[in-house]
Amino acid sequence: MNVFTRMYRGETRFDFIEISRKTLIVSAVFVAASILMMVVKPFNLSIDFTGGVIITVENTSDATVESIRNELRTVGYGDARVQITGDGIVQVQTEALNAEGQDALTFAVANAVGADVNDLNEKAVGPTFGAEVTRKAIQALVVFLIVVAIFITWRFEWRMALAALAALFHDLVIAGGIYALIGFVVTPSTIIAVLTILGYSLYDTVVVFDKVNENIFEDDTKTTYNQIVNQSLNQVLMRSINTSLTSLLPVGSLLLVGFLAIGAETLKEFALALFIGIAVGTYSSIFVAAPLLARWKSREPDWARRQARADKRSGASGDRDAAKSKSSKNQTDEAKSTASKPDAMPPSDVPQTVARPPKQRRKRR
Repeated sequence: MNVFTRMYRGETRFDFIEISRKTLIVSAVFVAASILMMVVKPFNLSIDFTGGVIITVENTSDATVESIRNELRTVGYGDARVQITGDGIVQVQTEALNAEGQDALTFAVANAVGADVNDLNEKAVGPTFGAEVTRKAIQALVVFLIVVAIFITWRFEWRMALAALAALFHDLVIAGGIYALIGFVVTPSTIIAVLTILGYSLYDTVVVFDKVNENIFEDDTKTTYNQIVNQSLNQVLMRSINTSLTSLLPVGSLLLVGFLAIGAETLKEFALALFIGIAVGTYSSIFVAAPLLARWKSREPDWARRQARADKRSGASGDRDAAKSKSSKNQTDEAKSTASKPDAMPPSDVPQTVARPPKQRRKRR
């Protein structure tokens, strides 16, 4: 029976708790690196958060970024953000402007690309609206985390809620670090995708915790918490992998087909956040949430006593095995030594038998 068949039946015996000694360190390193990345290279926020003016137009004259920037310098907007996408669309973004400044910017962009003013697509967002969108996004995230903590505490217990929140924090920070590293624009669609992936990660974690509770209910009094968590993870491992793959395939199609073939920016941003979050969320539910829960629960008096008894039994069994191995080795060495000296003389203190000469019979006369 191969490993995939055993995984499908939940019959594997992977020691996730032992593996987590290394995976938790790896996760901590990635979280620290992601935080550093977000500090060093802040998010590329869209004007929905920062406020400003964004103008898009088709680059019919094949103008370069530098030629467009030179045209913008003539009206005092040389520091505007200028991008030319792969499908030939010019995108110019500045901070919030008044009506006169916006008109001057529009004419400058039209002259730079050789287009009519009416062909330009303009979008203006005031700084107040951008701040409001940012505040609402943070509020949505905070409310989501609070509701999650309350639900898991009610459904399971508060330690499971803390482990689930730690996994969500892990997913959120790493996804943010990757977004900052790549430099994709963060839009309201990105926030929706982030909330979606956090919900997905929570679902996977709750599945693991539910199996842990089920195994605790059916457990005898000798099994340790680490053993129960290991058993539960092995039982739901294939389910988590299957769920992740069936989710990643369509999201990957959105990311590749939508981005490369169609060139839809909004689709690209949404699909990328989903793809990163699903992959990281599956990892965190197995290698972050469950191991953290096992470490916290194993310190409770009842589970600590079980662990101590298990360690004692394991130690006694190990001593017996070592003694048997040593005794067997000594007997083997003794046999080899005897076999290598077949003509050896017996010890002096052992009685020796000496052969007597045969008796001679007297002749009768």
